[in-house]
Amino acid sequence: MSLLDVQGLTIRTEDGRELVSDLSFSLDAGERIGLIGESGSGKSLTTLAVMGLLPPGMTASGSIVLDAPGLPRTDVVAAGERRLLGLRGRAATVVFQEPLTALDPLMRVGQQVAEPLRRLKGLRGAALRQAVRDALAQVLPDPDRIARAFPHEISGGQRQRVAIAMALACDPALLIADEPTTALDVTVQEEILELLGAQVAERGMALLFVSHDLAVVSAVTERVLVLRNGQLVEQGSVEQIVHSPTHAYTRELVGSARRLESALERTAKR
Repeated sequence: MSLLDVQGLTIRTEDGRELVSDLSFSLDAGERIGLIGESGSGKSLTTLAVMGLLPPGMTASGSIVLDAPGLPRTDVVAAGERRLLGLRGRAATVVFQEPLTALDPLMRVGQQVAEPLRRLKGLRGAALRQAVRDALAQVLPDPDRIARAFPHEISGGQRQRVAIAMALACDPALLIADEPTTALDVTVQEEILELLGAQVAERGMALLFVSHDLAVVSAVTERVLVLRNGQLVEQGSVEQIVHSPTHAYTRELVGSARRLESALERTAKR
């Protein structure tokens, strides 16, 4: 049985316009899948639908079944908000693109990491403080200083690491990373990718990694789904997609990635 089974997912606006059309895929426990496509392809909407977090004015049809160990098998599309609250953070959780927006600017970092631990694990007092410290220490040096800081007092890379700590705090079965390195410089991007890869491997979690960058997706996933205009146009292993793409759009993505890599190599030799 798959951890995540998406069948016939269609996302529409209030006026009936389809933004994602008849999307189907599955994700097994411990598997790493990349979801790639240009802006407007439906990548982020798909991840929001998986979490039951589509914005007002959009509706989902089809089915999105989460079947995490120790939790009730749930069709996210049909489930109510109360049922979904019990799944978020445990069955699945998400790291968003811009941590400064995702984090509350008026709360200290430690308080924000504490919230899922308090809500989902029932921790209080000294046990909660230690769990917050442990969560931050897994992704950052000097966890005590970071816990006391407000988001604007730490760097972008540190904020993204905090967002990862929050997402991992309750050991979810599925981690969704929605373009988590786009707002960071190249060096910090590499550090965040290494951190995500290490944490996912260590915990045996599944990963759904969303990006427009084929090189980034290839570095952290095993299988790739290519979206264009809300439709799945190709899927396969990383090796298949990179070396033997069949769809014209996928070939375009691969060609762009190779041209960028060649340009970077030429620049490095100057």
